[in-house]
Amino acid sequence: MRNVVIGFLGTQLDMGKRRDWRPSVQLCTHEGFPVDRLELIHDGAHYHLAAQVAAAIGKTAPETEVRLVRMDMADPWDFQEVYGKLYDFAADYGFDEDRERYHVHLTTGTHVAQICWFLLTESRHIPARLIQTGPPRGPETPSGTLDVIDLDLARYNALQRRFEAQARDHSALLLGGIETAHPGLQATIQRLDLVATASDAPLVLVGEPGTGKSALASHLHELKLLRRRIKGRLVQVNCATLQGMGALIGQRRGATGVAGSERPGFLREADGGVLLLDRIDELAPEAQAVLLQVLETGRYCPLGSEAEVTARFHLVATALLPPAVLAARGRLRPDLAARLSHWVFALPPLRDRRQDIAAELSARLAEAERKLGRKAGFNADAMARYLRFAAEAPWPGNLRDLQASAERLAVLAERGRVTVAMVEAEIATLAAQWGAEPEEAADALQGLVDPATIDLFDRAQLETVLRTCRASPSLSAAGRALFAVSRAEKSSANDADRLRKYLARFGLDWARVTGARGSA
Repeated sequence: MRNVVIGFLGTQLDMGKRRDWRPSVQLCTHEGFPVDRLELIHDGAHYHLAAQVAAAIGKTAPETEVRLVRMDMADPWDFQEVYGKLYDFAADYGFDEDRERYHVHLTTGTHVAQICWFLLTESRHIPARLIQTGPPRGPETPSGTLDVIDLDLARYNALQRRFEAQARDHSALLLGGIETAHPGLQATIQRLDLVATASDAPLVLVGEPGTGKSALASHLHELKLLRRRIKGRLVQVNCATLQGMGALIGQRRGATGVAGSERPGFLREADGGVLLLDRIDELAPEAQAVLLQVLETGRYCPLGSEAEVTARFHLVATALLPPAVLAARGRLRPDLAARLSHWVFALPPLRDRRQDIAAELSARLAEAERKLGRKAGFNADAMARYLRFAAEAPWPGNLRDLQASAERLAVLAERGRVTVAMVEAEIATLAAQWGAEPEEAADALQGLVDPATIDLFDRAQLETVLRTCRASPSLSAAGRALFAVSRAEKSSANDADRLRKYLARFGLDWARVTGARGSA
């Protein structure tokens, strides 16, 4: 196929004043890239230069046909005019892609022309690839450099992978470096990434206490700083503990007449950054009215002042329920709720994303280790026991419960290891906090025996036996704990054998009960 190149005459470069390099001429002399025809676009004022370039090409590359295309422009820096002229040129050209391969030379022409070339080729109004040329870099490139740019990004796998990796990094940043396997949360984080990049409209995070709303808001602030959407800091306000309007909107000395009573207010402190309002439904009605005014106008009056001040910030609010529901219950002004409903994201409770518990536990344990300044890892059997429990536990406090649990285990792991006995004690602690029996949170029979097949009396006894086994280092130790009284009446006590036979009644053995750990 014939190679056809379309490009502007370089009114400065093609004069050859820069290192004797004339891009339109050298373009036609590259080995491996024969130019069969050059469409050289010029205006009437530079016709003689265009003719000189055509003559020079005729001497250095006689096989190249040069067509001089006159295109007069009143202002070559006017985007509308340049795009319109090039669009008309493309519409009238008559491209023959079966016989010719087209290229656009980007090196010559104004920056406006280069942008227009890109838009027309990307949209396929001109079915061409882009060419960028450069001056010689030494004896090995006497004709200069030539790079062909194909706008089909699917060919640039490395570039695409880089974009995807950056998106994953930003999603991980929003989750504090913890990856989630929960499909709903994955979709939420991906959407939040897009919103943080492109929108500064109010954003509401909805979820139960402890689902990580405040932490996510903090990570949103970091991401917006990274994306250069904001320059200011994060100002966090608990609306339930907010003391008066002055704390929110600030006050001047005229409000009290007392020297030193001035305060900027949280709105002013958040100017240029992110204002995080935790439990926004706890905000007083008059404060809600001021907040709505600031969101809509960017202006408000501090207490004791008749002059308005400005504040521009990205509002992130948290609530237990969506704004519309809060408005219906009289907790939010309807007009403010409508303003806050622009972006609403719901965070699932921990019990609905149990696939993430192992990763969350590891992150909380690492955080506790940093606080303590020492390592505290789980024994394999202890981790298995904890995760069996966690898979069935209600987690009413969500991540707060998990964080407190990880911190307790890290503190109590004196020798740097969390054992099964420690896990059993922690399960009892959590169950007591939640107002449940330890195994109501995670049934001791789970996966071992069907409760419907045994009497309630036997079930209670078996649950006690199973809990004792899991808290003991060996079958013998468990037997000694279970038969401490009756063994004294026997002449030859064999606690391990008694326990083994008891478990066998229910089709169980030590390995199944404890997850194949320890010695029998």
